[in-house]
Amino acid sequence: MAKQRFITDFTQGSVPKQLLRFATPLLLANLLQVVYNMADMVIVGQVMGSVGLSAVSIGGDVSSFLTFVAMGFSNAGQVIISQFIGAGQKRKVGAFTGTMFTFLLGFAVVLGSICLLFRQGILGLMNTPEAAWQEALNYSTVCILGLVFIYGYNMVSAVLRGMGDSKHPFIFIGLAAVMNVVLDIVLVWGLKMGAMGAAIATVFSQGFSFVCCVVFLWRSRQEMGFEVSPDDFLHPKMEYLSPLVKLGIPMAIKSAAIHFSKLFVNSWINSYGVAVSAMAGIVNKLSSICNLISNSVNAAGSSMVGQNVGAQKYERVPRIMLTCFAFTLCSASLMSLIIYLFPQAVFGIFTDEAAVMAIAMEFLPVSVVLFMGSACRSPMNALINGSGNHRVNFATAILDGIVMRIGLSILLGVVLGMDYIGFWLGDALAGYTPFFIGLVYYFSGSWKTRKYVIKEEKA
Repeated sequence: MAKQRFITDFTQGSVPKQLLRFATPLLLANLLQVVYNMADMVIVGQVMGSVGLSAVSIGGDVSSFLTFVAMGFSNAGQVIISQFIGAGQKRKVGAFTGTMFTFLLGFAVVLGSICLLFRQGILGLMNTPEAAWQEALNYSTVCILGLVFIYGYNMVSAVLRGMGDSKHPFIFIGLAAVMNVVLDIVLVWGLKMGAMGAAIATVFSQGFSFVCCVVFLWRSRQEMGFEVSPDDFLHPKMEYLSPLVKLGIPMAIKSAAIHFSKLFVNSWINSYGVAVSAMAGIVNKLSSICNLISNSVNAAGSSMVGQNVGAQKYERVPRIMLTCFAFTLCSASLMSLIIYLFPQAVFGIFTDEAAVMAIAMEFLPVSVVLFMGSACRSPMNALINGSGNHRVNFATAILDGIVMRIGLSILLGVVLGMDYIGFWLGDALAGYTPFFIGLVYYFSGSWKTRKYVIKEEKA
Protein backbone atom coordinates (compact mmCIF):
# COMPACT_ATOMS: atom_id res chain seq x y z
CA MET A 1 0.00 0.00 0.00
CA ALA A 2 1.07 3.58 -0.65
CA LYS A 3 1.11 4.62 2.95
CA GLN A 4 3.78 2.01 3.69
CA ARG A 5 6.21 4.13 1.69
CA PHE A 6 6.54 6.51 4.61
CA ILE A 7 5.36 4.78 7.79
CA THR A 8 7.61 2.12 9.31
CA ASP A 9 6.34 -0.55 11.71
CA PHE A 10 8.96 -1.05 14.45
CA THR A 11 6.88 -3.56 16.42
CA GLN A 12 8.05 -6.51 14.34
CA GLY A 13 11.09 -7.58 12.32
CA SER A 14 14.85 -7.47 12.95
CA VAL A 15 15.80 -4.80 15.50
CA PRO A 16 19.40 -4.25 14.20
CA LYS A 17 18.20 -3.91 10.59
CA GLN A 18 15.42 -1.50 11.57
CA LEU A 19 17.74 0.59 13.73
CA LEU A 20 20.39 0.76 11.01
CA ARG A 21 17.84 1.57 8.30
CA PHE A 22 16.17 4.29 10.40
CA ALA A 23 19.25 5.73 12.12
CA THR A 24 21.42 6.03 8.99
CA PRO A 25 19.40 8.87 7.37
CA LEU A 26 19.21 10.54 10.79
CA LEU A 27 22.99 10.25 11.11
CA LEU A 28 23.54 11.68 7.65
CA ALA A 29 21.06 14.50 8.35
CA ASN A 30 22.80 15.32 11.64
CA LEU A 31 26.16 15.13 9.88
CA LEU A 32 25.01 17.60 7.28
CA GLN A 33 23.63 19.84 10.04
CA VAL A 34 27.05 19.84 11.71
CA VAL A 35 28.77 20.34 8.35
CA TYR A 36 26.86 23.47 7.51
CA ASN A 37 27.31 24.75 11.07
CA MET A 38 31.02 23.95 10.80
CA ALA A 39 31.11 25.76 7.46
CA ASP A 40 30.41 28.96 9.38
CA MET A 41 33.35 28.23 11.70
CA VAL A 42 35.78 27.15 8.98
CA ILE A 43 35.08 29.94 6.47
CA VAL A 44 34.83 32.69 9.10
CA GLY A 45 37.97 31.35 10.80
CA GLN A 46 39.95 31.37 7.57
CA VAL A 47 38.78 34.88 6.62
CA MET A 48 38.74 36.60 10.06
CA GLY A 49 41.01 34.48 12.28
CA SER A 50 40.46 33.92 16.00
CA VAL A 51 38.20 36.98 16.36
CA GLY A 52 35.76 35.53 13.84
CA LEU A 53 35.98 32.07 15.44
CA SER A 54 35.24 33.55 18.85
CA ALA A 55 32.25 35.51 17.51
CA VAL A 56 30.69 32.53 15.75
CA SER A 57 31.41 30.32 18.77
CA ILE A 58 29.65 32.66 21.20
CA GLY A 59 26.80 33.54 18.83
CA GLY A 60 26.44 29.86 18.04
CA ASP A 61 26.15 29.07 21.76
CA VAL A 62 23.15 31.38 21.99
CA SER A 63 21.57 29.89 18.88
CA SER A 64 22.21 26.32 20.07
CA PHE A 65 20.59 27.03 23.43
CA LEU A 66 17.42 28.29 21.73
CA THR A 67 17.47 25.43 19.22
CA PHE A 68 17.62 22.76 21.89
CA VAL A 69 14.55 24.22 23.59
CA ALA A 70 12.72 23.56 20.31
CA MET A 71 14.20 20.07 20.09
CA GLY A 72 12.82 19.21 23.52
CA PHE A 73 9.22 19.84 22.44
CA SER A 74 9.83 18.33 19.01
CA ASN A 75 11.21 15.16 20.54
CA ALA A 76 8.15 14.98 22.80
CA GLY A 77 5.97 15.25 19.72
CA GLN A 78 7.98 12.51 18.02
CA VAL A 79 7.46 10.18 20.99
CA ILE A 80 3.72 10.82 21.16
CA ILE A 81 3.29 10.31 17.42
CA SER A 82 5.32 7.08 17.53
CA GLN A 83 3.05 5.82 20.30
CA PHE A 84 -0.01 6.76 18.22
CA ILE A 85 1.41 4.68 15.37
CA GLY A 86 2.21 1.73 17.66
CA ALA A 87 -1.29 1.82 19.17
CA GLY A 88 -2.98 2.02 15.76
CA GLN A 89 -4.21 5.60 16.24
CA LYS A 90 -2.93 7.17 12.98
CA ARG A 91 -6.05 9.29 12.61
CA LYS A 92 -5.00 11.41 15.58
CA VAL A 93 -1.66 12.39 14.05
CA GLY A 94 -3.14 15.23 11.94
CA ALA A 95 -4.89 17.01 14.80
CA PHE A 96 -1.87 16.58 17.04
CA THR A 97 0.44 17.96 14.33
CA GLY A 98 -1.71 21.08 13.91
CA THR A 99 -1.70 21.67 17.65
CA MET A 100 2.07 21.19 17.92
CA PHE A 101 2.71 23.43 14.90
CA THR A 102 0.74 26.37 16.30
CA PHE A 103 2.18 25.99 19.79
CA LEU A 104 5.84 25.77 18.72
CA LEU A 105 5.76 28.60 16.18
CA GLY A 106 3.98 30.85 18.69
CA PHE A 107 6.55 29.89 21.31
CA ALA A 108 9.36 30.70 18.85
CA VAL A 109 7.99 34.20 18.23
CA VAL A 110 7.69 34.96 21.95
CA LEU A 111 11.09 33.51 22.88
CA GLY A 112 12.80 35.17 19.91
CA SER A 113 11.35 38.56 20.85
CA ILE A 114 12.60 38.27 24.43
CA CYS A 115 16.10 37.21 23.34
CA LEU A 116 16.25 39.99 20.74
CA LEU A 117 15.42 42.55 23.41
CA PHE A 118 18.08 41.29 25.83
CA ARG A 119 20.73 40.03 23.37
CA GLN A 120 23.43 42.47 24.53
CA GLY A 121 22.89 41.48 28.14
CA ILE A 122 23.15 37.80 27.16
CA LEU A 123 26.50 38.41 25.42
CA GLY A 124 27.66 40.32 28.49
CA LEU A 125 26.78 37.40 30.76
CA MET A 126 28.88 35.16 28.49
CA ASN A 127 31.97 37.32 28.99
CA THR A 128 32.25 37.96 25.28
CA PRO A 129 35.75 39.29 24.50
CA GLU A 130 35.72 42.96 23.48
CA ALA A 131 37.51 42.21 20.21
CA ALA A 132 34.74 39.83 19.15
CA TRP A 133 31.77 41.73 20.62
CA GLN A 134 30.32 43.36 17.49
CA GLU A 135 30.70 40.29 15.31
CA ALA A 136 29.13 38.07 18.00
CA LEU A 137 26.25 40.56 18.32
CA ASN A 138 25.66 40.56 14.56
CA TYR A 139 25.74 36.75 14.37
CA SER A 140 23.39 36.16 17.31
CA THR A 141 20.92 38.87 16.17
CA VAL A 142 20.41 37.30 12.75
CA CYS A 143 20.08 33.80 14.25
CA ILE A 144 17.45 35.02 16.73
CA LEU A 145 15.47 36.64 13.91
CA GLY A 146 15.46 33.28 12.11
CA LEU A 147 14.36 31.29 15.17
CA VAL A 148 10.92 30.50 13.70
CA PHE A 149 12.59 28.54 10.87
CA ILE A 150 14.67 26.52 13.34
CA TYR A 151 11.59 25.63 15.38
CA GLY A 152 9.52 24.91 12.29
CA TYR A 153 12.03 22.49 10.76
CA ASN A 154 12.53 20.62 14.04
CA MET A 155 8.78 20.29 14.49
CA VAL A 156 7.94 18.98 11.01
CA SER A 157 10.93 16.63 10.86
CA ALA A 158 9.89 15.25 14.28
CA VAL A 159 6.45 14.42 12.86
CA LEU A 160 8.08 12.50 10.02
CA ARG A 161 10.49 10.68 12.37
CA GLY A 162 7.64 9.76 14.69
CA MET A 163 6.00 7.95 11.77
CA GLY A 164 9.25 6.18 10.94
CA ASP A 165 10.32 8.37 8.01
CA SER A 166 13.91 9.55 8.46
CA LYS A 167 14.79 9.66 4.75
CA HIS A 168 13.00 12.85 3.73
CA PRO A 169 14.27 15.06 6.59
CA PHE A 170 17.76 13.95 5.49
CA ILE A 171 17.08 14.95 1.87
CA PHE A 172 15.81 18.39 2.87
CA ILE A 173 18.65 19.14 5.27
CA GLY A 174 21.09 17.95 2.57
CA LEU A 175 19.76 20.55 0.15
CA ALA A 176 19.97 23.16 2.91
CA ALA A 177 23.59 22.20 3.67
CA VAL A 178 24.62 22.80 0.06
CA MET A 179 22.82 26.14 0.07
CA ASN A 180 24.52 27.16 3.33
CA VAL A 181 28.04 26.42 2.09
CA VAL A 182 27.42 28.33 -1.16
CA LEU A 183 25.98 31.32 0.71
CA ASP A 184 28.85 31.23 3.23
CA ILE A 185 31.37 31.46 0.40
CA VAL A 186 29.46 34.29 -1.30
CA LEU A 187 28.60 36.36 1.80
CA VAL A 188 31.66 35.81 4.03
CA TRP A 189 34.45 35.23 1.53
CA GLY A 190 33.12 37.17 -1.45
CA LEU A 191 31.16 40.10 0.04
CA LYS A 192 33.22 40.28 3.28
CA MET A 193 30.10 40.42 5.49
CA GLY A 194 31.87 38.68 8.38
CA ALA A 195 29.96 36.72 11.01
CA MET A 196 26.69 38.35 9.96
CA GLY A 197 27.06 36.85 6.48
CA ALA A 198 27.52 33.38 8.00
CA ALA A 199 24.39 33.85 10.12
CA ILE A 200 22.34 34.99 7.11
CA ALA A 201 23.49 31.90 5.20
CA THR A 202 22.44 29.66 8.08
CA VAL A 203 19.00 31.26 8.51
CA PHE A 204 18.18 31.18 4.79
CA SER A 205 19.21 27.52 4.63
CA GLN A 206 17.10 26.61 7.66
CA GLY A 207 14.12 28.44 6.19
CA PHE A 208 14.51 26.48 2.96
CA SER A 209 14.58 23.10 4.75
CA PHE A 210 11.52 24.11 6.80
CA VAL A 211 9.48 25.00 3.70
CA CYS A 212 10.51 21.75 1.98
CA CYS A 213 9.40 19.68 5.01
CA VAL A 214 6.04 21.47 5.23
CA VAL A 215 5.29 21.04 1.53
CA PHE A 216 6.22 17.36 1.59
CA LEU A 217 4.17 16.62 4.72
CA TRP A 218 1.11 18.38 3.33
CA ARG A 219 1.27 16.69 -0.09
CA SER A 220 1.93 13.24 1.41
CA ARG A 221 -0.56 13.32 4.29
CA GLN A 222 -3.07 10.94 2.69
CA GLU A 223 -0.37 8.43 1.76
CA MET A 224 0.76 8.52 5.38
CA GLY A 225 -2.75 7.69 6.57
CA PHE A 226 -3.77 10.91 8.33
CA GLU A 227 -5.74 14.07 7.59
CA VAL A 228 -5.17 17.60 8.79
CA SER A 229 -7.42 20.65 8.40
CA PRO A 230 -6.93 24.43 8.85
CA ASP A 231 -8.99 24.15 12.05
CA ASP A 232 -6.28 21.91 13.57
CA PHE A 233 -3.87 24.85 13.27
CA LEU A 234 -6.26 27.68 14.15
CA HIS A 235 -7.82 25.98 17.18
CA PRO A 236 -5.29 23.86 19.08
CA LYS A 237 -6.99 21.11 21.07
CA MET A 238 -6.27 20.79 24.77
CA GLU A 239 -6.44 16.99 24.62
CA TYR A 240 -3.35 17.11 22.38
CA LEU A 241 -1.67 20.19 23.81
CA SER A 242 -1.74 18.82 27.36
CA PRO A 243 0.42 15.70 26.76
CA LEU A 244 2.74 17.71 24.48
CA VAL A 245 3.36 20.29 27.22
CA LYS A 246 3.43 17.69 29.99
CA LEU A 247 6.12 15.67 28.25
CA GLY A 248 7.70 18.51 26.27
CA ILE A 249 8.54 20.79 29.21
CA PRO A 250 10.88 18.32 30.97
CA MET A 251 12.40 17.28 27.63
CA ALA A 252 12.92 20.93 26.70
CA ILE A 253 14.34 21.61 30.15
CA LYS A 254 16.69 18.65 29.71
CA SER A 255 17.89 19.94 26.33
CA ALA A 256 18.03 23.58 27.38
CA ALA A 257 19.58 22.89 30.78
CA ILE A 258 22.53 21.10 29.20
CA HIS A 259 23.13 24.01 26.88
CA PHE A 260 22.50 26.55 29.62
CA SER A 261 25.23 24.84 31.60
CA LYS A 262 27.46 24.94 28.52
CA LEU A 263 26.78 28.67 28.23
CA PHE A 264 27.70 29.04 31.91
CA VAL A 265 30.87 26.99 31.51
CA ASN A 266 31.82 28.79 28.29
CA SER A 267 31.32 32.17 29.98
CA TRP A 268 34.09 31.15 32.41
CA ILE A 269 36.20 29.80 29.57
CA ASN A 270 35.78 32.99 27.50
CA SER A 271 37.36 34.98 30.35
CA TYR A 272 40.69 33.27 29.54
CA GLY A 273 40.98 35.27 26.31
CA VAL A 274 40.40 35.03 22.57
CA ALA A 275 42.59 31.93 21.98
CA VAL A 276 40.76 29.87 24.63
CA SER A 277 37.41 31.24 23.45
CA ALA A 278 38.26 30.19 19.90
CA MET A 279 39.20 26.71 21.15
CA ALA A 280 35.87 26.56 23.00
CA GLY A 281 34.15 26.92 19.65
CA ILE A 282 36.22 24.05 18.25
CA VAL A 283 35.40 21.92 21.33
CA ASN A 284 31.71 22.62 20.76
CA LYS A 285 31.98 21.46 17.17
CA LEU A 286 33.84 18.30 18.17
CA SER A 287 31.13 17.69 20.77
CA SER A 288 28.58 18.02 18.00
CA ILE A 289 30.47 15.49 15.91
CA CYS A 290 30.73 12.95 18.74
CA ASN A 291 27.01 13.39 19.35
CA LEU A 292 26.14 12.69 15.72
CA ILE A 293 25.80 8.93 16.06
CA SER A 294 24.65 9.20 19.67
CA ASN A 295 21.79 11.57 18.86
CA SER A 296 20.85 9.65 15.71
CA VAL A 297 20.64 6.39 17.62
CA ASN A 298 18.77 8.18 20.41
CA ALA A 299 16.18 9.57 17.98
CA ALA A 300 15.78 6.23 16.20
CA GLY A 301 15.66 4.32 19.47
CA SER A 302 13.07 6.71 20.90
CA SER A 303 10.70 6.10 17.98
CA MET A 304 11.27 2.35 18.16
CA VAL A 305 10.73 2.24 21.93
CA GLY A 306 7.70 4.55 21.57
CA GLN A 307 5.99 2.33 19.01
CA ASN A 308 6.61 -0.82 21.02
CA VAL A 309 5.45 0.74 24.29
CA GLY A 310 2.34 2.01 22.48
CA ALA A 311 1.76 -1.51 21.11
CA GLN A 312 2.63 -3.04 24.53
CA LYS A 313 5.37 -5.17 23.00
CA TYR A 314 7.72 -4.68 25.93
CA GLU A 315 9.87 -7.70 25.13
CA ARG A 316 11.42 -5.87 22.15
CA VAL A 317 12.64 -2.90 24.20
CA PRO A 318 15.74 -4.61 25.73
CA ARG A 319 16.82 -5.71 22.25
CA ILE A 320 16.47 -2.14 21.01
CA MET A 321 18.63 -0.83 23.86
CA LEU A 322 21.38 -3.43 23.42
CA THR A 323 21.53 -2.71 19.70
CA CYS A 324 21.79 1.01 20.44
CA PHE A 325 24.71 0.35 22.81
CA ALA A 326 26.56 -1.70 20.19
CA PHE A 327 26.32 1.09 17.60
CA THR A 328 27.31 3.97 19.88
CA LEU A 329 30.21 2.25 21.69
CA CYS A 330 31.83 1.16 18.42
CA SER A 331 31.56 4.65 16.96
CA ALA A 332 32.94 6.33 20.10
CA SER A 333 35.94 4.00 20.12
CA LEU A 334 36.67 4.77 16.47
CA MET A 335 36.48 8.55 16.99
CA SER A 336 38.77 8.37 20.03
CA LEU A 337 41.33 6.48 17.96
CA ILE A 338 41.19 9.00 15.10
CA ILE A 339 41.66 12.10 17.25
CA TYR A 340 44.58 10.53 19.14
CA LEU A 341 46.35 9.36 15.98
CA PHE A 342 45.76 12.52 13.91
CA PRO A 343 45.31 15.48 16.31
CA GLN A 344 47.09 18.00 14.07
CA ALA A 345 44.92 17.08 11.11
CA VAL A 346 41.68 17.24 13.14
CA PHE A 347 42.31 20.58 14.85
CA GLY A 348 44.06 22.01 11.80
CA ILE A 349 40.73 22.01 9.95
CA PHE A 350 39.68 25.00 12.05
CA THR A 351 42.87 27.00 12.60
CA ASP A 352 46.65 27.06 12.24
CA GLU A 353 47.25 29.57 15.05
CA ALA A 354 49.90 28.22 17.42
CA ALA A 355 48.18 29.45 20.60
CA VAL A 356 44.92 27.68 19.75
CA MET A 357 46.72 24.48 18.67
CA ALA A 358 48.64 24.33 21.96
CA ILE A 359 45.35 24.39 23.88
CA ALA A 360 43.96 21.73 21.53
CA MET A 361 46.73 19.31 22.55
CA GLU A 362 45.74 19.77 26.21
CA PHE A 363 42.17 18.83 25.31
CA LEU A 364 43.05 15.41 23.82
CA PRO A 365 42.51 13.24 26.98
CA VAL A 366 39.21 15.01 27.67
CA SER A 367 37.94 14.15 24.19
CA VAL A 368 37.96 10.40 24.99
CA VAL A 369 35.90 10.96 28.14
CA LEU A 370 33.54 13.11 26.08
CA PHE A 371 33.09 10.54 23.30
CA MET A 372 32.45 7.59 25.64
CA GLY A 373 29.95 9.57 27.71
CA SER A 374 28.00 10.38 24.58
CA ALA A 375 27.94 6.68 23.65
CA CYS A 376 26.75 5.50 27.08
CA ARG A 377 23.89 7.97 27.55
CA SER A 378 22.26 7.55 24.14
CA PRO A 379 20.49 4.15 24.67
CA MET A 380 19.25 5.22 28.10
CA ASN A 381 17.87 8.47 26.73
CA ALA A 382 16.08 6.44 24.06
CA LEU A 383 14.35 4.43 26.80
CA ILE A 384 13.51 7.47 28.94
CA ASN A 385 12.23 9.50 25.98
CA GLY A 386 10.47 6.68 24.13
CA SER A 387 8.54 5.53 27.20
CA GLY A 388 7.27 9.07 27.72
CA ASN A 389 8.11 9.41 31.40
CA HIS A 390 8.12 13.13 32.21
CA ARG A 391 9.27 12.63 35.81
CA VAL A 392 12.44 10.75 34.88
CA ASN A 393 13.06 13.26 32.10
CA PHE A 394 12.79 16.10 34.59
CA ALA A 395 15.13 14.41 37.07
CA THR A 396 17.64 13.80 34.27
CA ALA A 397 17.32 17.41 33.16
CA ILE A 398 18.14 18.80 36.58
CA LEU A 399 20.93 16.35 37.46
CA ASP A 400 22.60 16.09 34.06
CA GLY A 401 21.82 19.55 32.75
CA ILE A 402 22.55 21.67 35.80
CA VAL A 403 23.72 19.99 39.01
CA MET A 404 26.44 17.73 37.62
CA ARG A 405 27.65 19.87 34.71
CA ILE A 406 27.95 23.11 36.61
CA GLY A 407 28.99 21.39 39.85
CA LEU A 408 31.76 19.27 38.32
CA SER A 409 32.97 22.13 36.13
CA ILE A 410 33.35 24.46 39.11
CA LEU A 411 34.90 21.69 41.23
CA LEU A 412 37.54 20.81 38.66
CA GLY A 413 38.01 24.21 37.05
CA VAL A 414 37.97 26.48 40.11
CA VAL A 415 38.29 24.47 43.33
CA LEU A 416 40.97 22.08 42.03
CA GLY A 417 42.57 24.79 39.88
CA MET A 418 42.47 22.95 36.53
CA ASP A 419 41.25 26.13 34.78
CA TYR A 420 39.64 25.73 31.33
CA ILE A 421 40.65 22.04 31.08
CA GLY A 422 38.78 21.42 34.33
CA PHE A 423 35.65 23.06 32.93
CA TRP A 424 35.77 20.90 29.82
CA LEU A 425 36.44 17.71 31.83
CA GLY A 426 33.58 18.46 34.25
CA ASP A 427 31.19 18.89 31.34
CA ALA A 428 32.39 15.59 29.80
CA LEU A 429 32.02 13.61 33.06
CA ALA A 430 28.51 14.98 33.63
CA GLY A 431 27.47 13.34 30.34
CA TYR A 432 27.42 9.94 32.08
CA THR A 433 24.53 10.97 34.36
CA PRO A 434 21.70 9.75 32.06
CA PHE A 435 23.43 6.36 31.85
CA PHE A 436 23.17 5.75 35.59
CA ILE A 437 19.65 7.18 35.84
CA GLY A 438 18.58 5.02 32.90
CA LEU A 439 19.98 1.88 34.51
CA VAL A 440 17.86 2.43 37.62
CA TYR A 441 14.81 3.26 35.50
CA TYR A 442 15.20 0.17 33.31
CA PHE A 443 15.58 -2.32 36.14
CA SER A 444 12.66 -0.75 38.02
CA GLY A 445 10.34 -1.83 35.19
CA SER A 446 8.22 1.33 35.52
CA TRP A 447 8.84 2.22 31.86
CA LYS A 448 6.24 -0.43 30.99
CA THR A 449 3.43 1.60 32.54
CA ARG A 450 4.26 5.20 31.60
CA LYS A 451 2.48 5.84 28.30
CA TYR A 452 1.31 9.09 26.73
CA VAL A 453 -0.96 7.60 24.13
CA ILE A 454 -4.32 9.38 24.23
CA LYS A 455 -6.97 6.76 24.72
CA GLU A 456 -9.52 6.06 22.06
CA GLU A 457 -12.89 7.67 22.74
CA LYS A 458 -15.62 5.32 23.84
CA ALA A 459 -18.50 4.97 21.45
